[in-house]
Amino acid sequence: MATCSALTAGRALDCKDAVGGIKKVFFCYHEDLGTVTEASDIITDIAATTVFKYELPTNTGSFTQTINSSVENGTVFWQQDVNIKLHKLSTTDRKEIKLLAQSRLCIFVFDSNNNLILAGQESGAELTAGTHATGVSKADMNGYDLTFSATSSYPAKYLTQNDSAFQGLTTPGNITIS
Repeated sequence: MATCSALTAGRALDCKDAVGGIKKVFFCYHEDLGTVTEASDIITDIAATTVFKYELPTNTGSFTQTINSSVENGTVFWQQDVNIKLHKLSTTDRKEIKLLAQSRLCIFVFDSNNNLILAGQESGAELTAGTHATGVSKADMNGYDLTFSATSSYPAKYLTQNDSAFQGLTTPGNITIS
C-alpha cells in the first residue's frame, strides 16, 4: 500500500483580523501565462505576461475554492470560482465580456486581506455563468454578474508579494497591467 505525505503542522486558533471579499481581479490568457516559478508552493516569479485589471465595487466580489473528494474513486480536485459584479451596462463592457466568455483565463484575485491568489493556473478558468441586468427599481443594480470557474488537481497558489501591482516579484517588470 502506498504511503501518502504526512501532516507537517497543527493550527492554533488565529486572531480575528480577516475580512471577506475581493478588491480587484487581473485576467490574462491561460496560454500567455508563461513560466511560473515557485518555492514551497508559493509563486515567486512569473514570466512576461499582460494582465487586464478589473477594479470591483466594495462588497461585490468573491473567490471560493471547494475541495471535491470521491471516496469511491480515490480522487480529489479543487473547484475554483471567482464571482464579480460590474456596475453599469455599456457596449464596451458587452464586447469585453464576450471576449472573456470565449477565452480560457488565469485570474489573479486580490482579496480584502491583501492576498494575491492565482486561479486557473493548471488548465484555465472559464466564464461559466453570468447575467446582464437592468434591475427593476431605481436602487437595483444595473450591470453584470459574472462567475468564472476552474478545476485543478491542486489548490490555488498565493503569490509572494501581496500587492495589486505585482511589485516585489523577483522581476516585477515582467508584468504589464492594462
